[in-house]
Amino acid sequence: MDSLNLLLDGFATALTPMNLVWAAIGVLLGTAIGVLPGIGPAMAVALLLPVTYALEPTGAFIMFAGIYFGGMFGGSTTSILLNTPGESAAVVAAMEGNPMARRGRGAQALAAAAIGHFIGAIVGITLLTLLAPTVASLAVNIGAPDYLAIMVLAFIAVTSVLGKSRVRGFASLLIGLTIGLIGLDEMTGQQRLTFGLLHLADGVDAVIVAVGLFAIGESLWVAAHLRRTSGEAIPVGRPWLGAEDLRRAWKPWLRGPLIGFPFGAIPAGGAEIPTFLSYVTERKLAKNRDEFGKGAIEGVAGPEATASASAAGTMVSMLTLGLPTTAVAAVMLAAFQQYGIQPGPLLFERESDLVWALIASMFIGSVLLLVLNLPLAPVWAKLLQIPRPYLYAGILFFASVGAYAVGGEPLDLLLLFIIGLIGFAMRRYGLPVLPAIIAVILGPTAEQQMRRALQISDGHLGGLVNTPFAITVYFVVALILLWPLVARVIPRRRAQARSAR
Repeated sequence: MDSLNLLLDGFATALTPMNLVWAAIGVLLGTAIGVLPGIGPAMAVALLLPVTYALEPTGAFIMFAGIYFGGMFGGSTTSILLNTPGESAAVVAAMEGNPMARRGRGAQALAAAAIGHFIGAIVGITLLTLLAPTVASLAVNIGAPDYLAIMVLAFIAVTSVLGKSRVRGFASLLIGLTIGLIGLDEMTGQQRLTFGLLHLADGVDAVIVAVGLFAIGESLWVAAHLRRTSGEAIPVGRPWLGAEDLRRAWKPWLRGPLIGFPFGAIPAGGAEIPTFLSYVTERKLAKNRDEFGKGAIEGVAGPEATASASAAGTMVSMLTLGLPTTAVAAVMLAAFQQYGIQPGPLLFERESDLVWALIASMFIGSVLLLVLNLPLAPVWAKLLQIPRPYLYAGILFFASVGAYAVGGEPLDLLLLFIIGLIGFAMRRYGLPVLPAIIAVILGPTAEQQMRRALQISDGHLGGLVNTPFAITVYFVVALILLWPLVARVIPRRRAQARSAR
């Protein structure tokens, strides 16, 4: 009851005219910046951090929350329409959203994403309000073997469901893990795959890899096949969801937050892992599995709701422990410290008004996001009617600007186009791009957690599976790997039993 009363006080603060203005500005800026390939919400918050020094803390963090949720939706917009994620959490949206857009259902895909974001945010923020202390205590008890098990599950799940064969999926995963090795070994300080270039000592930024494989690779692939296509504009489609769409989407909308929120609250890679797991779940549960890969609305609704709930979950660790689990949370932590505020167990006591106003503003920002973007779905979908040469020239321009903005180094542009050529080659030989992306994002962290677990166990491999949580996750991994073989053996045995009779 105390939490409810404090939340009501937070709404009283967040609903003041000036704070509503900051929330609206944050949502609009976040959506606009998220639409640009390579410039996600983390970069938006980082760029706007100096601008907000003149604001009082409550208004600044209300705007940051709007940028966070708006940026996630903006990233899914370019994923769906152009197969070019604006940020890493929007990668999964391209898998089914882009085929929907190519079939003239871009507006419906965007509407499903907008509603999914709204439902995921509302459920996630409600759980944040009610369960923050409990989830935070669980996050403290999860160790290195558990983190490694979660990441292995993400690797196996994504390579097992994507592409025409598992071999190609694991080949793509290997490419991503190799790119993730570039840089300094965190344990020994030795250079790996840097070829003597000092700039590569810090590794290749995941944004550059994602933009290169998706935006540049897609643009080169389209350019290579442009003469073979008719060049006709893709129809936008009706700007609403039909009864059949709603029937197929409502369950993924509700399942997504249950996957996203717990993963967002623990340091396990942000929204990337739960969105992939949500996609795998929806693909397994769907009655029309054959439609996946061709534009199944479940593959948009579930992961988008998951991503939004995961964003709310990241606030649990950040506010209660001072532990950022995503890039945006890390930037917001720096913003807290800039104002002389230290997130942690005492934050809810010392800065109660600020925290509850921030949580209330997340509810308000989610409503603003739906109100602003649902009517704009057909407008965004009209991007598909721009002639392809101009459209992909614009994508190349914004992708280059985004990659250059990451580090401000000309070498980043060279890396971008080298990785783009790799993305083109992967498309040419039928390798799925997504396993490579998730390997780049999670590979270095998985290596660090594995080596940490081995150090704790003095090098014994049993240290990787010495917790009930890790054992459970590896059991799930074994099921995913062995299920296709079991599914083949069971019908054969049944057929042999019938023939014996």
